[in-house]
Amino acid sequence: MNRLFGILTILLKQGRSTAPELAARFEVSRRTINRDIETLCQAGIPLVTTQGCGGGISIAEGYRIDTTLFSAEELETLLAGLKGVLSISETPDFRPLLEKLSGSPAEDTLLIDLANFDGRNLALKITTIKQAIRNRQLLTFRYYYPKGECQRTIEPYRLLFKWSAWYVLGYCTSRQGFRLFKLNRLWEPETGSTFVARQIPLQELMPDRYFEEPAFHLKALFENQVKYRLIEEYGPNCFIETTDGRLLLERGFVSYENMLEWVLSFGGQAEVLAPECLRSALLQQAQALLKKYCET
Repeated sequence: MNRLFGILTILLKQGRSTAPELAARFEVSRRTINRDIETLCQAGIPLVTTQGCGGGISIAEGYRIDTTLFSAEELETLLAGLKGVLSISETPDFRPLLEKLSGSPAEDTLLIDLANFDGRNLALKITTIKQAIRNRQLLTFRYYYPKGECQRTIEPYRLLFKWSAWYVLGYCTSRQGFRLFKLNRLWEPETGSTFVARQIPLQELMPDRYFEEPAFHLKALFENQVKYRLIEEYGPNCFIETTDGRLLLERGFVSYENMLEWVLSFGGQAEVLAPECLRSALLQQAQALLKKYCET
């Protein structure tokens, strides 16, 4: 059954394939593929076989898929995923498939929106980056980060949605290595000349490795009023409630800048116990704020 759905998905995506290609893809014999094609035809899907150069197997033009092929839960998940992709897409790549799957009596109980507050600009960025990846074109952009801003040129390889944000994985020509760039910090993307694709090391395709070895250990007390934030970000077991009602949290951070920004977002509702360098930085921030507002 999984192979039948796989064949159907390939035909929907590519438009056409051949029996030898499908046999190699699913690691079965050509005879098995022929039986699968016959099964799909018996299920009511009009498959067309064309002989000669450029021929192959395809679905009859204009056909609407019978949604009874999918369970209600499968169809709901498929539609939710497609609509989620459409929320950040400038091109109607998936709209024909949505139309073929429409008409189901199932209600939308799962809604996915992958766009951010600036959905229009995000969609334009993703369209440009997808074009660069597909055409193997260099991507140049303005990048903003804690130490300032710079112009970067990369060989783009993957778009990634992770940690509630969009990233592009690319080989940075100036740093001579693979890097992840956050799309919210990336602006004015432009495609350039073509490049020869290099092999991506396996570890670069595992973005969680960026968070595997925290370099900074935070120990802080938080007021009970911000318990919801700690639970929202790290779960209900991330802290210990002290005798005075405050919440003791100990957690590792890969980036000092991220740790500083996160603690600052709590204002006076957090007291850092360690590291000492963070306590000193917060004291300097408080003195600078006091001076600024006292002068005005």
